[in-house]
Amino acid sequence: QVQLVESGGGKAQPGGSLRLTCAASGFEFSNYWMYWARDVPGKGLEWVSGINTSGRNTWYAESVKGRFTVSRDNGNDLLFLQMNSLESEDTAVYWCARGSSPMTGRFPGPSYSHRGQGTQVTVSS
Repeated sequence: QVQLVESGGGKAQPGGSLRLTCAASGFEFSNYWMYWARDVPGKGLEWVSGINTSGRNTWYAESVKGRFTVSRDNGNDLLFLQMNSLESEDTAVYWCARGSSPMTGRFPGPSYSHRGQGTQVTVSS
């Protein structure tokens, strides 16, 4: 069955960095667009980033553009989110999601079929 497991969350200071990893299994990873989203306390869901199957095309929410970088390793079925210049507003539960159909996707507002449990990121001094 499809499984997505995030890791790499934790606490960081403002201006610091964290790298999130999403380990995928149970499907042909290289055939699906992948996404990162976050649940922000008091604000709800925000789609953070999307990446196409090859990894050559990426998309970002305006709030993270220039600070976050999404990438993927299709050989090892891994998705990454490098988060730099972290701000307190980045505090959230971050989770990865798989696109609902192979070889296609959109950002923002993707259609997804599976998601991980999420990992907490807390930015505080």
